[in-house]
Amino acid sequence: MQVQPYLFFDGCGEAAVDFYRTALGAEVDMLMRYKEGPEPAQPGMEDKLMHASFRIGDSIVMASDDCPGQPRGFTGFSLSLQVADEAEADRVFGALADGGEVRMALTKTFWSPRFGMIADRFGVLWMINMATPERR
Repeated sequence: MQVQPYLFFDGCGEAAVDFYRTALGAEVDMLMRYKEGPEPAQPGMEDKLMHASFRIGDSIVMASDDCPGQPRGFTGFSLSLQVADEAEADRVFGALADGGEVRMALTKTFWSPRFGMIADRFGVLWMINMATPERR
């Protein structure tokens, strides 16, 4: 069994996927717009993201643009990104923080040599954590 996050964006899904390609090295497995689906798209949704699946490291994340009138926002959870070393922590933290909001600066904690929290430019909440060898 696996848990795979599915993110719903407010019309900027494809831009978010492109951002994660650049910031995190995400590899896109599938990307489909509403106009490419079997049913006619709602007006204004034709070029929006119907479904995407992409990999960040060993994890799969899925995403789409939500239909108009649906609740929006990323609250009550964060995506936790485990990194191998301080250089990677610094790199991904900086990349995700570009255009976003740092919620907790990347710093040493009692459980990690590098930990920080960010809301990226799309509002997705991230926790960057470098696991110590004994906690990997």
